[in-house]
Amino acid sequence: MRLAAILLSCAIAVAPLGVRAQETLADIRQDLSVLSVEVQKLKRELSTTGGTSIVLPSGALDRINAIEAELQRLTAKTEELEFRVSSVAEDGAQRVGDLEFRLCELEQGCDIGALGKTPTLGGETAAVAPPVVSPASQTGNTELAVGEETDFRRAGEALAQGDFQSAAEQFATFRQTYPGGPLEAQALVAEGRALEGLGNTRDAARRYLDAYAGYPDDAAGPEALWRLGVALGTLGNVSEACVTLSEVAGRYPGSSDAIAEANAAKARFNCQ
Repeated sequence: MRLAAILLSCAIAVAPLGVRAQETLADIRQDLSVLSVEVQKLKRELSTTGGTSIVLPSGALDRINAIEAELQRLTAKTEELEFRVSSVAEDGAQRVGDLEFRLCELEQGCDIGALGKTPTLGGETAAVAPPVVSPASQTGNTELAVGEETDFRRAGEALAQGDFQSAAEQFATFRQTYPGGPLEAQALVAEGRALEGLGNTRDAARRYLDAYAGYPDDAAGPEALWRLGVALGTLGNVSEACVTLSEVAGRYPGSSDAIAEANAAKARFNCQ
């Protein structure tokens, strides 16, 4: 029957919504709106007063009403989720922008007017040319350029030995040599640690901010965030430090070490 086939099509269209991860929330919401219109058409067809030879299955109207109610619920949930995602992204961008402004205030010669607007987190970013990759230097799903791992390890050894000047220079050179590489975030954090060892807390804080803002989902993200909070507190921005340190547990709930470091720092700064 035509009606039964249409109902089956609606059921098939609605069922995969939970697994269509490649679509945006707006795409899903549009699909739901289209389906809602089709359901309204079906209800009008069932409400016709004209005679018909088609025998409708038992409970067909109830089933359509149930489908319509579920579509309305899914549409509301989709709109709510879309709003929450947008709010989180905008709030995160505002927090990063505030931190950049604070650091610029502390840095001599920094032009606050040249900072520009911080892009929304998760938005489109300029593509970075990937480094030349050698098949022999691939580790798991992470591709490293020729000599990248060796250079990173050499800089890390200098940091471990307390040769902060050499480590800072090597990590800076590493980032220039392999821009946007898979070890970029870790190199930023390590360079920040070296700069702190040299007493340059202001530049160290900027490295931590760059690591967190540019690579929030990287494994180095939790360390970058708590070290940024500590650096801000060391620079005298205790209120900003407390806010930043409090973000660690919420942003990275599974990073027990980072959370412990953040809590210890909050105690030192007497955060409320």
